[in-house]
Amino acid sequence: MSSTSLSVGIVGLPNVGKSTLFNALLKRQIAEAANYPFCTIEPNIGVVEVPDERLPVLAKIVKTEKIIPAVVEFYDIAGLVKDAAKGEGLGNKFLAHIREVNAVIHVVRLFEDPNVIHVSEKVNPVEDIETIRTELALADLATLEKQPEIRMNATREEQAARVVITKAIKLINQGNYELAKLLSEDEKVTIQHLNLLSLKPVLYLFNVSEKQLEQKTATEKLIKDTMNELNIKASNLYFCAKLENEVLSLSGEEQREYLKSYGLGEIGLNRLIKSAYELLGLISFLTAGEKEVRAWTIPDKYPAVEAAGVIHTDFTRNFIKADVIPYEKFVEVDGWTNARAKGLVESVGRDYLMKDGLVVEFKIGT
Repeated sequence: MSSTSLSVGIVGLPNVGKSTLFNALLKRQIAEAANYPFCTIEPNIGVVEVPDERLPVLAKIVKTEKIIPAVVEFYDIAGLVKDAAKGEGLGNKFLAHIREVNAVIHVVRLFEDPNVIHVSEKVNPVEDIETIRTELALADLATLEKQPEIRMNATREEQAARVVITKAIKLINQGNYELAKLLSEDEKVTIQHLNLLSLKPVLYLFNVSEKQLEQKTATEKLIKDTMNELNIKASNLYFCAKLENEVLSLSGEEQREYLKSYGLGEIGLNRLIKSAYELLGLISFLTAGEKEVRAWTIPDKYPAVEAAGVIHTDFTRNFIKADVIPYEKFVEVDGWTNARAKGLVESVGRDYLMKDGLVVEFKIGT
């Protein structure tokens, strides 16, 4: 697991605001003028930093200018249309892109705007979500049906995979598309090499109008009703892509005032990035030295020895111990020297399970 391995695909029907969202993410990076500039790997892939207010605080304590945040890769995937799984629209190209991502942000249109055509000529979030979920499931069905039949001398793993493949094909053919819910954890592991789209965690992002932002209660009820009607229990957020683009051209103080007028504490993009991070069960541990302050991405409850390997693969092999202290305590006593003098630093072994916000120093042999 590398420290930059979090990638998220943005999917949805055409004209729901995916590219507006992607462009807002791009602008956010430029507006922040961060150390990790947004870079587009292809026109539709961007690397965005995870907002972390702890890093500048640590940098001040250890007297360094260099801050390296954790990052997320966002893939802006072309608008999906009905029958994309059969190759309609950019169907197959889209499917190749999305197979690579760790999680999916499904942008759903709630805003009404006569100037922005809806593909089916009316805004219907329930139908729109169903269209996308169906296309993802049908693409998975094509992948599953392509798997070779079992050979006489098949390994136990191949036999186990075939049982799960047969079960998944049956479920999708019966109209049960939520494989993530319907397969056990063991079954998912058995077929994880197939990279099925239906098994990726999804965050539903409802794109609302400025008016809907103001009508908070009605908007939240509409989203809740939509999710209930589809019987989806998944993370969801709502934001106004149009407003996000406007707010980024304002100065920090103007941004805060503007957001406050809509009852918002921070820009939706920051909430989105943090939610994508949480969706995958990821946390950050922090390193703070004179050279740099840095956030490293790891799965929650990762063993210390594996976390060390995220910094450098040799660290896993030569691991001796890790000195850890919660961020709040580190800040309270103003750095490593006082923390050690007061006995607040804990020395832990290989199997210690990491928690979010630990400031860590690894002791490595040669």
